[in-house]
Amino acid sequence: MKKERVTGIIEFLGLVVGCISMAVGINTFLKPHTIAPGGLSGLSVVLNKVTGISISTMMLLIGVPLVIFAFKILGAKNSVKTLIGTILFSLIVNITSPLANLGATNDLLLSSISGAILLGIGIGIMFRVDASTGGTDLIALILSKKFPGIKPTKFMICLDAFVVISSGIASQNIEIALYSAIALYVVVKVADAIMEGFDYSKAFFIISNHADDIKSVITRELDRGLTILDGRGGYTNEEKQVLLVVVSKNQEVYLKKLVKTADPSAFIIVSNVHEVLGEGFKKLEN
Repeated sequence: MKKERVTGIIEFLGLVVGCISMAVGINTFLKPHTIAPGGLSGLSVVLNKVTGISISTMMLLIGVPLVIFAFKILGAKNSVKTLIGTILFSLIVNITSPLANLGATNDLLLSSISGAILLGIGIGIMFRVDASTGGTDLIALILSKKFPGIKPTKFMICLDAFVVISSGIASQNIEIALYSAIALYVVVKVADAIMEGFDYSKAFFIISNHADDIKSVITRELDRGLTILDGRGGYTNEEKQVLLVVVSKNQEVYLKKLVKTADPSAFIIVSNVHEVLGEGFKKLEN
């Protein structure tokens, strides 16, 4: 019970911090130029330009009915949580609305990037604590139920594209739509970075005829364990050993040098790993 209470407090704090970051980004940088990087907030910015209705009111007019329509999809607990997030976000946007009059910058590129960074940070924080403010993802879920053959992500892409294009139409300036597209890209990248974390590792798949030599030098010089996989060449049909080793990002260059020393002709595949659990890395927790 105590653990659930702590989780609830963390989730609520994350929701508040995320909403503040998003609201500041919208009112300070995006709203003054009608830059709309997709989502319910972007759609509200566009409709605010067209109708004159405040962004916070528009969010409530769209967001609350969406939560009600998606009640069966989300379930009672998530519906209540999303409804609270929608109302709280709208309230914070309304409180921070005077920021739109500050005139922070008239540079459209700076405005789109700065606003998108704050928006992405807010979204990323909320994703990390499993909080939600609803939005166009609910529209995508509803449409996917009506059209089960189409994935929700495809609907979301179409909805975000519609919002971006609408920003250019509402402002009668095609450049605004282009800046909105830039902002949308930045939002996605920043949110992903916040959600996945910056402390990523590197996974190496090493294919070599001198696997034993490479294995020895890795365990000796880096003090890292590794996994040996059995492989076979698709062209030569020759059986080979594939070494799988995960290292921290600051060990990447050194590992490449070690492999090159042991076998200059080794074939290496390197990929980013955003979370590694187990001995030598982050502890696996329930």
